[in-house]
Amino acid sequence: MEIENFIFCLEAIPDVDHQNTTEVMEILEDMALNQNITSIYQACDTIEGLEESLTNLLYDDHNFKDYEIIYLVMPGEANTILLHDYYYSIEEIAELFEGKMKGKIIHFANQKILDLTDEESQYFLDVTGARAISGYGNNHSEISSTTTIDRVFFSLYQENDDFKEVVELMFQKHYNLCKLLDFRLYY
Repeated sequence: MEIENFIFCLEAIPDVDHQNTTEVMEILEDMALNQNITSIYQACDTIEGLEESLTNLLYDDHNFKDYEIIYLVMPGEANTILLHDYYYSIEEIAELFEGKMKGKIIHFANQKILDLTDEESQYFLDVTGARAISGYGNNHSEISSTTTIDRVFFSLYQENDDFKEVVELMFQKHYNLCKLLDFRLYY
């Protein structure tokens, strides 16, 4: 039986009123056409926009249970996201997602560093209900995880929904890139 895990992508952009096709949108379209990976894309420029997109997904999309990966493409400093010139901590993000991510994997692109302590990761998982949180300890500005290793992660997860095995396969097949970007998984 074929596993089908959808991706819900939220990308931070400067102004949703002047939205152009982004590289992330193009990559998601390419993944849909060439890898049969279904996704929904939403852009946001404020925390309210992020919250509204999440609420719409939770309460208006009858396929929400099929969205295994919540993909956040947002800049920021370590353990923060940047929206509308304001930094939101990982704790604030957890509270925004409180109880809404049951069984989901929250994956951050490498536009920000994810470097959680055991306590921080456990707090995030407990508050959100997520199965796991993943991202990168290095935000190499020359290498976008969106165009490289994220595609591999999503593709492997389509074939195998055991995220621990998926991460092992990623490191086996793309060790240098995983180490360079410092892929991290907290569960």
